Amino acid sequence: MMPPALTEHVCKTDRHTTHYLQGGPLDGPLLIFVHGWPELAISWRSQLAAFAALGFRVVAPDMRGYGRSSVPDRSDAYTMAEITQDMVELLAHLGRDTAIWIGHDWGGPVVWSIASHHPALCAGVASLCVPYQPEGFAPQTLMPLIDRVLYPADQYPAGQWDYQLYYIENLENATRTLQADTVRTIKCLFRRGDPAGRDKQAVTAYLRKAGGWFGGLAVAPDLPRDEAVISEEDLHRYASALARNGFFGPDSWYVNPDANIAFARQSVDGGRLAMPVLFLHASYDWICATEHTRLADPMRAACSRLTEGVVASGHWMQQEKPLEVNAHLARWLATALPDYWPVPR
Repeated sequence: MMPPALTEHVCKTDRHTTHYLQGGPLDGPLLIFVHGWPELAISWRSQLAAFAALGFRVVAPDMRGYGRSSVPDRSDAYTMAEITQDMVELLAHLGRDTAIWIGHDWGGPVVWSIASHHPALCAGVASLCVPYQPEGFAPQTLMPLIDRVLYPADQYPAGQWDYQLYYIENLENATRTLQADTVRTIKCLFRRGDPAGRDKQAVTAYLRKAGGWFGGLAVAPDLPRDEAVISEEDLHRYASALARNGFFGPDSWYVNPDANIAFARQSVDGGRLAMPVLFLHASYDWICATEHTRLADPMRAACSRLTEGVVASGHWMQQEKPLEVNAHLARWLATALPDYWPVPR
């Protein structure tokens, strides 16, 4: 459920329109929450309510291709360069010179890109589940970090990242399947973490062999809603937005790896990050499996002021375990960025 204290706004420029939620005092320290695939600003509902109540100004945009923001009809409009510029324009629209940027899933590469390309706009950066890849978040940079004990190269050449190649090679089919019944799709995707997945291959390693999501079915199976992740109301908020816009925009985030790698090469200071950084591992995220793998090593090498935390959750961390996520964020803000904490009124 969306907290009642949030208000809806629009940032409109010549190149893009961003719809966003806002809460908290307008003069409070600014936190911008960036969602991933296939979410909306409401994925941060629990964080927005908590940090607005603490005195922060909180903002969560619907990202490019989602909700009531612009939905370009060309796949090459969904590069990290374009999406990062959307956020630079949003910050200017908010009348601020800097913010703390917090991302999840594809929102992670967005906030990492802001930190690496526009460090002056970034007082701090936090990412849930997706660690910083200084060379760009793309199959080419992820595959060298695959656990080859779990994913032998002769059987799983792309490991758990096979699904990203599926999007690149089969965008039309992927989009058609996911949007065939968006209520079913969201119920299938938005599920709590399962500890039993440890030492097993993620389903995303089989997508090209299976012919797509859901074992190659033309529509998602009709599973019960997982109340640990989303309410009935939020299920229909997601599903209706995706039914209206379709999955072309969200899926197109996956199909520009070469452009995203080229953009990463334009980073300031060789991609090294000097500002405070928080990364939260999801113990039961078997795609972005970071806790016991090498996937987070490039981030550790590139960040001078890195704090790491672990949440016993699956991929949809901020929705499955909101109290734990909020506690990690609050602790990091208070200790790594004490001057950024709201002044008592």
